[in-house]
Amino acid sequence: MPYEPRTYREQVDPAGLVGFEVVHGETDLFVAAARDLAEEALDVVKDLRRALDAYVVTHPWFAESLAPVPVEDDAPGIVRWMAAAAVRTGVGPMAAVAGAVAEAVARALQPRSREVIVENGGDVFILTETERRVRLDAGESPLSGRVAIVVGPAPEGVAVCTSSATVGPSLSLGSAHAATVVASSGALADAAASVLGNLLHDPADIAGALERVLAIEGVLGAVAVVGDTIGAAGAVRLDRAA
Repeated sequence: MPYEPRTYREQVDPAGLVGFEVVHGETDLFVAAARDLAEEALDVVKDLRRALDAYVVTHPWFAESLAPVPVEDDAPGIVRWMAAAAVRTGVGPMAAVAGAVAEAVARALQPRSREVIVENGGDVFILTETERRVRLDAGESPLSGRVAIVVGPAPEGVAVCTSSATVGPSLSLGSAHAATVVASSGALADAAASVLGNLLHDPADIAGALERVLAIEGVLGAVAVVGDTIGAAGAVRLDRAA
């Protein structure tokens, strides 16, 4: 999988928090917290990757399937979270991995920082006591970088995850510049964003795709960008990006 430079991070300004990067294997995170917790975050990532990679060695279909797969009750936590999101959305469990990792790291750091933001390849999990903005990166769309999703306060946590057929290495069966889902679960938001992205081929698909994704239990809101057209539905608030 080719590396995608995270140039968008140069424009991130997590007001009131300290930002730092955590990289281990294929996991590349930007984290913001009350203080530099890079060492603690790295330990969490290593544990997550170790558990997931070991599971995939003995259950290779978990990483290969494009449809939900059953997992054991005693499977690692991250495996169970991904599998549950896959069942709810109808996609393969790996469609939930980035969001699941982002949430797991954020929650692990919360005892050391009441506010935590974890971004994993464009998928974000936020624990915040103030209002935050997540800018939409929509590749070559003229709307890219001009629109932000306003979230928070969300002390219990909220995920904003994006799938794209034009940005990043993730598999998408559609043509969306950005398919973004807001949910309380990182794994669910990530998997549902994949569903939304798969449904979008031209602007005429936006309304129906948003309606279908909002019907998934646990999805709070969604935003779709195809070319110069944008649509939003559910509990999502848009504003101009700063």
